[in-house]
Amino acid sequence: MPQLVRLYIKNVIIGFALSGVFVFALLYLNIANLWHLISTSDMGWIALAMLVFLNGIVFAGVQFAIVIMRMGEDDEPKGGKRVPVATNIPARVEATAPTSRR
Repeated sequence: MPQLVRLYIKNVIIGFALSGVFVFALLYLNIANLWHLISTSDMGWIALAMLVFLNGIVFAGVQFAIVIMRMGEDDEPKGGKRVPVATNIPARVEATAPTSRR
């Protein structure tokens, strides 16, 4: 199996695990009365499955994106002299304003 596919599968599993923890915290803390709504409804299992699955998609995508973005190289310049460039040298500029005639 290619290394990138293995990396993707691993991060999808991590994302869905984080989603499970997140949904558990939502239900345990009874945010927006979700625990009561899910536990008292006869179709609550569908809501629970949708919460876990849809949050899992989001968390997996974010997890994979973070890992891919952290793989990039640093943009630090290599070598060279770190001598400051003088930027406070005054320059003569002629300031002219157009004359308006009425």
